[in-house]
Amino acid sequence: MITTIILFIVILGLLVFVHESGHFFIAKRSGMKVDEFGFGFPPRMFGIQKVNGKWRVVWGHKRPDSDETTVYSINWIPLGGFVKIVGENNEAEDDPKSFINKPFFPRLLTLLGGVLMNVFLAWILFSVGFATGLPAAVDSGAELPKGATLENRQVIIARVLEESPAAKAGIQSGDIVSAIDGREFKEIEDVQKYIYENKGKEFEFSIKRFDAAVSVKVQSLTEPPAGQGPTGVGLAVQGLLKLPWYSAIIEGFKTTFVQLGNIFKGLYEVFTTSAGVKSLGGPVKIAQLTGQVADLGFSYLLQFTAFLSLNLAILNALPFPALDGGRVLFLLIEKIRGKRNNQNIEQIANTAGFVLLLLLMAVITVRDINGLGGLGHIFSKLIGS
Repeated sequence: MITTIILFIVILGLLVFVHESGHFFIAKRSGMKVDEFGFGFPPRMFGIQKVNGKWRVVWGHKRPDSDETTVYSINWIPLGGFVKIVGENNEAEDDPKSFINKPFFPRLLTLLGGVLMNVFLAWILFSVGFATGLPAAVDSGAELPKGATLENRQVIIARVLEESPAAKAGIQSGDIVSAIDGREFKEIEDVQKYIYENKGKEFEFSIKRFDAAVSVKVQSLTEPPAGQGPTGVGLAVQGLLKLPWYSAIIEGFKTTFVQLGNIFKGLYEVFTTSAGVKSLGGPVKIAQLTGQVADLGFSYLLQFTAFLSLNLAILNALPFPALDGGRVLFLLIEKIRGKRNNQNIEQIANTAGFVLLLLLMAVITVRDINGLGGLGHIFSKLIGS
């Protein structure tokens, strides 16, 4: 449990650092003044600042020795980060280095810098993954890319048809088929042949779901409907797909944008169906998934981190006040109007948006904690570990 928490904080820290670095470096390159680059949310624990060529420590909320250089701080709440840019809230109109005194495109790129860096990080992680071996599923008969190898081959459930024998038995998409009736299989064709030769009987599927071994009995059909097998599952072969480095970069790029599309589809379901809303998870759920994925191995954790980075990018790109996308929306409104927006209205909207996000996060976190058995259960596991 403690290991999972530490691992979660490390991954979150990486994602936050990369995201805020995007804002920070573009702001600096655009000549903007950055007061603070903080990891975690205030109150401040400590920070460092370079003044007259020497690094100095800034403790707590003590005022920095200089207002001209950036304070790099560590804060007490390790669940985020921030870059404080002078003028980002339409203040400091008399400062030529203020955010609001810069042209439209530098400001736009500064606001989008975090999103772009998270997408770039995902590309890097996917590319490294494919070069060293990344979990991938290959459909029956599909050819591997030139120079690619698929190691540690396992048959997995790629899809489960609704109302099929497998669905009624509780088989899930993504389950790894360890054995059927005690027989181990490495190829899809061998599984299909065994099931068809014994259709109509009850099969015992030994499956692996994350780090848990599950036994499921499936009563197959003697005369399955057209286009459906006796059990109603689609199969694929999963393994660690390893590519030459040049192919890994290309495949990593393609995978990044394929997964972005999948996330957009998921968001559509969240906003259009009650089932989608129920699937939302907060830090507690993500921490739980981090531990489960880590048990599967480093390559799975690398892939999971890339997915989280893309999710963070999309979340921040939403045109909602307090998020990067919301600030971009206000900037576009300003560009269309041809004059600066009302500072008070923007501030109220961003504050209200931030409060709503905190409330939503609190509700999701409470639901996730209750789903894990409550605080008492989590605390006992923490102490027990």
